[in-house]
Amino acid sequence: MTCVKLGSKADAFHRQGQAWFCTTGLPSDIVVEAGEMSFHLHKFPLLSRSGVLEKMIAEASESEEECVISLSDIPGGAKTFELVAKFCYGVKLELTASNVVYLWCAAERLEMNEEYGEGNLISQAETFFNQVVLHSWKDSLRALQTCDDVLAHAEELHIVKRCIESLAAKASTDPNLFGWPVLERGGPLQSPGGSVLWNGISTGARPKHSSSDWWYEDVTNLSLPLYKTLIAVMESRGIRQEIIAGSLAFYAKTYLPGLNRRQVSGESSSRPSQVAMGSPLSEYDQKILLEEVDGLLPMQKGLVQTKFLFGLLRTAMILRVSPSCISNLEKRIGMQLDQATLEGLLMPNFSYSMETLYNVDCVQRILDHFLAMDQVTGCASPCSIDDGQLIGSPSLTPITMVAKLIDGYLAEVAPDINLKLPKFQALAAAVPEYARPLDDGLYRAIDIYLKSHPWLVESEREQLCRLMDCQKLSLEACTHAAQNERLPIRIIVQVLFFEQLQLRTSIAGCFLVSDNLDGSRQLRSGFVGSTEGGWASAMKENQVLKVGMDNMRMRVSELEKECSNMRQEIEKLGRTKGSSAWGTVSKKLGFKLKSQMCSAQEGSVSNQNNANNNVEKLKERHVKHKKGSSISDKASVSSIVHS
Repeated sequence: MTCVKLGSKADAFHRQGQAWFCTTGLPSDIVVEAGEMSFHLHKFPLLSRSGVLEKMIAEASESEEECVISLSDIPGGAKTFELVAKFCYGVKLELTASNVVYLWCAAERLEMNEEYGEGNLISQAETFFNQVVLHSWKDSLRALQTCDDVLAHAEELHIVKRCIESLAAKASTDPNLFGWPVLERGGPLQSPGGSVLWNGISTGARPKHSSSDWWYEDVTNLSLPLYKTLIAVMESRGIRQEIIAGSLAFYAKTYLPGLNRRQVSGESSSRPSQVAMGSPLSEYDQKILLEEVDGLLPMQKGLVQTKFLFGLLRTAMILRVSPSCISNLEKRIGMQLDQATLEGLLMPNFSYSMETLYNVDCVQRILDHFLAMDQVTGCASPCSIDDGQLIGSPSLTPITMVAKLIDGYLAEVAPDINLKLPKFQALAAAVPEYARPLDDGLYRAIDIYLKSHPWLVESEREQLCRLMDCQKLSLEACTHAAQNERLPIRIIVQVLFFEQLQLRTSIAGCFLVSDNLDGSRQLRSGFVGSTEGGWASAMKENQVLKVGMDNMRMRVSELEKECSNMRQEIEKLGRTKGSSAWGTVSKKLGFKLKSQMCSAQEGSVSNQNNANNNVEKLKERHVKHKKGSSISDKASVSSIVHS
């Protein structure tokens, strides 16, 4: 560290217990009490350098008792006055960034100016501060740290302001242009040409360039008030918001242990530990720090990682910070919810009531913030988009990702037996319908909830299942749902019909491919010479495809017969009401049975077998109803048809 030597007299001071003595051959004639120490000194060296000491010595000398003066309020305490006393005696001092602030403030307090000797302590300290400390990042930082102990005096002398201005100027400048602070932080020395030096000899290697976050770790040594002032000055100098936010995140991770519990092991190596920084903050200090970090963070999307925001929110709930702070953190997460992960959303419930295992209400509020922001930003609405554009639209990508995330969250919280049905429904229904290209994830969450809550009545099950659209289930989900005994019968019937629609679409696509192969063969029939082998293979594949289509038609015909038998069974049960139960169900579903059955010439052989099995199981369930009393059977069918 840079220093300057003052005076030439040898050190004549020695300590005995809590007292200092100056061995000059003359007995001491004054005792100065500074803090817990007493200094047995001589009047003349002190009054010749300090205006305050001159006055105090004059007042104390009027009494006949021993001359004793007290300096309990001297900046820096006994340690600083020891250096001041040595300076007055002409002892060599060493000014450093660690003691210059204390000495400057103490010299001002004691009026050690040029009226009491040329080159007095005030001018020496101020010169060293201006010419040495402010020119160095490390010295400016160290001097600013010492201001905490004498903050009022340092602010009065504008030492704090000048240190912060120096640090902000250096942080806002590209360090690669000047070679600092790489040189000060233990980096290799460089030649004038910029190459790395080894034992004073240029190696030709180029030094590594510093990134914009080189100062993050250094400023974590500052106290929170000084750090806040530094960040404010940096913002006023136009430092980019993402750099400011990165520093705030680094500072918070240093002093809030809760933010580091979920980090991977590789992230902790670049961060100073709490042991290295001193004792951890108390819960109250952590609470204050978290609220201050929230106030300093810019309200802008993407400045910090969503994982960090979730960590702040989780820690805020544990520390029970102000409701406004929690609300701000929820809004920040809502702004970038599309960047969140399922692990982040799974926040435990820290409330005293412990109604649910996870904090579902918090996730609901976060989702509401995201949807509100999504509407403000003008994302496309379902009214202006057809089905073909829905999935591939770039503007819908964030909300589609959020819908998938919420469906996964619902599946994770569904096993909680304390999760009430209205709360589950509210979160699932909050996601717009156009945000889900498929409802497979929602169906999975509903199925898990039904499995974990078997006491739900039929009406509640149907109400829950109305959240999903059977038309947006994949063929695999339809196959599973058709065999799912936890679903209401009405939902299973819907699934069966829409499964047939999907099979029809698949078969129509197969016929289109077959027609294209036939047309291509006719168009290219004149080119037999060189492509005869290729056309023979295509014709063979076409014949195999037609055989498969014939088998598929036979399976569809068998499915129609099974459905007809099932319709007859239902008609027998509901004949007393004068109407066909099957016809009522068909009308309620919004399409006619006959047209669907006649056009159901689609699907693969394996898919038709699955559909056939589904119909068989549904028929068996109705047969079980038939074996009971006829009155209860009729009431059951009537409830299915008229629900």
